Amino acid sequence: MSSKLEIGYVNQEVAKYAVLHWHYSERMPNGKLIRFGVKEDGKFIGAVIYGSGANNNMLKPYGLKHTEGCELVRVALCKHKTPVSRIVAITLKMLKKDFPGLRLVVSYADTRQNHVGTIYQAMNWVFTGKIKTTPDYFVGGKWIHQRTLNKVYGGITKFEKRPPQRDGGLRLRYLYPLDQDMREQIESLRKPYEKNALVV
Repeated sequence: MSSKLEIGYVNQEVAKYAVLHWHYSERMPNGKLIRFGVKEDGKFIGAVIYGSGANNNMLKPYGLKHTEGCELVRVALCKHKTPVSRIVAITLKMLKKDFPGLRLVVSYADTRQNHVGTIYQAMNWVFTGKIKTTPDYFVGGKWIHQRTLNKVYGGITKFEKRPPQRDGGLRLRYLYPLDQDMREQIESLRKPYEKNALVV
């Protein structure tokens, strides 16, 4: 028996609840966000969030202005029955309909979390390769971004006696076109999907 799925826009508070409880980062992204809430059989199961992304140059390689694309920044879901790929696909359709100026969605799989982008591969996103990330630091039992370290702890110099473990890491970059012209443009960038998260 299929589950009844409801997806709609939600406010910051609702999306933040999902991220804090069901996303490994336990941190809301900064900047302007498009937040989708997800209900399954009447129960709130999480959020899918798009944003401007941390990299201001993210869209430049594709000849796009910062207003013509976004990043899938969080998929924060608790236990559910519906495939994640279906949930994300519905939000992409809504994104395309309600924000016609958008042409491209970018997302990343974090190899430190043993992620290879299974969701994106199931949806036929274009994998364009591995990129190095800015350093993350292991503080309080979890990895946090360098910007968070600076904001919350005042920078690496606050740990003079015992600096936290540092890891530059790798991310796998995926692209999802929102129109046919963009699809044709990025298809030539496609590389074979990674199957092993332990890449170097």
